[in-house]
Amino acid sequence: MGPQHASKRKEAPTPIPVGNDADIMRITPLGAGQEVGRSCLLLEYKGKTIMLDCGLHPAYTGLAALPFLDEVDPSSIDVLLISHFHVDHAAALPYFMEKTTFNGRVFMTHPTKAIYKWLLSDYVKISNLSSEDQLYNEQDLARSYEKIEVVDYHQEVEVEGIRFTPYNAGHVLGAAMFLIEIAGVRVLYTGDYSREEDRHLMAAERPPNVTPEVLICESTYGVQSHEPRVEREARFTRTVHDIVQRGGRCLLPVFALGRAQELLLILDEYWQAHGELHNVPIYYASSLAKKCMTVYQTYTNMMNARIRQQVKISNPFQFKHISNLKSMAQFEDVGPCVMMASPGMLQNGLSRELLELWCVDKKNGVIIPGYVVEGTLGKQILSQPEEIVSMSGSKLPLRLSVDYVSFSAHVDYRENSAFIEEVGSAHLILVHGDSNEMGRLRSALQSRYAEREIPLNIHTPRNCETVELYFRGEKLAKTIGALAAAEPADMAPLSGILVCRDFEYHLLDPADLPAFTDLQVVNLTQKQHIACRAPFGIVKWHLENMYGDVEMTGKRSFIVFGCVKVVQSSNLRVWTVEWERGGGMEDLVADSVLGVLLQAGSARADVKATKGASHHHHHHSDHDDSSDAPQKASIEEVLDESDTSNLPEHPMDISSGVTGADDPLGVEGAAEEIVKEAVNLPVEHSQADALSLKQEAEDEQARIRVDKMDIELEKKMDEIDTSDVPASEITTTAQDQPDDQIENESVTSERHSNDFTESTRFATLFLTRQFGDDCVELLSTTGPLTASVPEEGVEPLQSATRTVAKWRIAVDGESAIAEIGYHVGDNKKVLAGVAPSLSVDSNAEELRRRVGTVLGRIWRSVRPVDETWSFPLDR
Repeated sequence: MGPQHASKRKEAPTPIPVGNDADIMRITPLGAGQEVGRSCLLLEYKGKTIMLDCGLHPAYTGLAALPFLDEVDPSSIDVLLISHFHVDHAAALPYFMEKTTFNGRVFMTHPTKAIYKWLLSDYVKISNLSSEDQLYNEQDLARSYEKIEVVDYHQEVEVEGIRFTPYNAGHVLGAAMFLIEIAGVRVLYTGDYSREEDRHLMAAERPPNVTPEVLICESTYGVQSHEPRVEREARFTRTVHDIVQRGGRCLLPVFALGRAQELLLILDEYWQAHGELHNVPIYYASSLAKKCMTVYQTYTNMMNARIRQQVKISNPFQFKHISNLKSMAQFEDVGPCVMMASPGMLQNGLSRELLELWCVDKKNGVIIPGYVVEGTLGKQILSQPEEIVSMSGSKLPLRLSVDYVSFSAHVDYRENSAFIEEVGSAHLILVHGDSNEMGRLRSALQSRYAEREIPLNIHTPRNCETVELYFRGEKLAKTIGALAAAEPADMAPLSGILVCRDFEYHLLDPADLPAFTDLQVVNLTQKQHIACRAPFGIVKWHLENMYGDVEMTGKRSFIVFGCVKVVQSSNLRVWTVEWERGGGMEDLVADSVLGVLLQAGSARADVKATKGASHHHHHHSDHDDSSDAPQKASIEEVLDESDTSNLPEHPMDISSGVTGADDPLGVEGAAEEIVKEAVNLPVEHSQADALSLKQEAEDEQARIRVDKMDIELEKKMDEIDTSDVPASEITTTAQDQPDDQIENESVTSERHSNDFTESTRFATLFLTRQFGDDCVELLSTTGPLTASVPEEGVEPLQSATRTVAKWRIAVDGESAIAEIGYHVGDNKKVLAGVAPSLSVDSNAEELRRRVGTVLGRIWRSVRPVDETWSFPLDR
């Protein structure tokens, strides 16, 4: 038998492979899972989270009455939808909004919000709980009320990709079922609904022209069927009549709002038709009676056609035979009466007090007019027990009659099954029903739909049990705007901007972005600042060799390749590269420009490193310079073949060099290596290669000249060292000296003169490299000056400052005059041991400082090495 039974077991369904976890919809009951009460469901899909209802369980108190809120992170919930104002659907909302980290948005209909505040205020007052056990107080309720947003029936609302529309549910005034759509998948949540029109409410409606993928439906009455409305009303009025006719008190435990208004309409009409009952009072015992009636009178437009027609003649909610009873102090318990009191399940409040007061008299009677939850006293007395337990704990005999006439505005099996079939969803999730009733309904529905081509998948989850449904994410892009003006040909490429908004995809022309989206077409400009001291001319020359002619837009700015703007700052130390983001070409050009700037800024350091790594051997003064002739010719031929029109003018000849005798440190090795590399250039090398090599050679030769000047100046100062020579020998004239001495002195004097000439020349060169060729002008220079040392005991000659060189530097509308001078005596000879002076005159402080710094650094390299001076600025 074991193996046979095992073979009949139902195999587990094959799991569907899921490509993306976001394609799984998760629905978890935090309340109302195989129970009635504390309705609260969690819907998760595509990263969005929605909570449906947030109620309390009528049979419990304190924290035990709450849904299982510890199973969810309140801060992750985007939207909370309340279907109607009943305690089991809305009473936990103030706690959830004010006592947790929830910061989403809450929606309900206008009547629901209007009644919500008064109903829950009454609930707080009659709950008879200590302040420690109360979930919230009046202040929490008021704060939550201010945050609630209202919607109308058929109003579509969209919140961050969540789209929902409320429809009339017919359960109570303002009750709504919600059609929710996320990423094209639709879910219909019915809440509590009624498909039967009564004396003041319309029947629930089905969302038109839509078939939701998932239906979340109540199962309160399972497979039970309601009594027809006419028969039900007749039995109700007959039972009430019988109780008061025998002299008893008739108790009708109802909720303050909802079914109470339906019963009031029935009783007022019945009393009007039966004159013998006019002396029997009907009380509506509720502190909210007057306020709630005002709400009902306000929203008659949301009721059925009968009320809308009657309200044109008179107010149907102004009753002739019914009195409002605010408190028991106004009640005189003498003789028969009808008392309508809340709450409807007799768990506490006035209805519980009256039951305990009247239950001992068999003339009295209680009629349960609606659904009661397991665990409440209302459910308990339906089984006709002999006694009940009072709120004080004592036992009381139950002698009054107990009748059940259901006016519950919930669907029965007939209405529920018809609605489920009409909606046509592939997935049905049953909630808000006792486990037994829910199980019977599931079996009945499975039998009913067994013959359907598409089977109905029915789920009955318990609390905290998650139902996972997989929906394959199909992405469909619709063309709109200009792209949709003409139908594209088959297989023809279609290009545009793909816009995804709230899980919907649209393909449109960029020009249509402002019309169909919140996006705007903008030009994104990108700037890059880079510290670089490379001269303007050098950078421009490099970029012209790479991209051709550049477009000058200012004195120190130009545009490369028509798309990248290059600007040198006024202090000549920072370059700015600016371009607009486009198809990618602009980024490539900008990257190459930045590379050129970085290379140009580090060119001198690279050359110096090359010199330090060279190991060339140089011959002495007997070196045959004629051997260099073919090399010079070769490089000139290479350079002549290229376009040198854009080469910056250089004051030095690339073919000039120093021999090994004058280069004891080997400083010209790197330049020779560069020259040889240029000589050996193959014919196929580009023009840019030749120009680049020539520029490198020129830069190295300039540095070699400066180093050579230091060596020569050291030699000269050694020759005129006067530490061990009498002053008279130093100041001897040419007539007193031998011819060879005169010749020697003339050479020394010429070299001394050449020193200052070369110094001025190099200083001018470096100033033009720093500030630009067109910004530096050499105003004057001087001839040879010789050293003069006074004899011992002889007064020194009167001295004056003799200008060696003078420049004008003009940058961006600002100018400076710079001078280098030496102190000389009357004999026009330099006074030995006296430091030279540097003078810079300018109204622009920044330019004056920069010129002084640059010129001071240059003159340190070319002055006699024994001079020590600190660049005094005269002005």
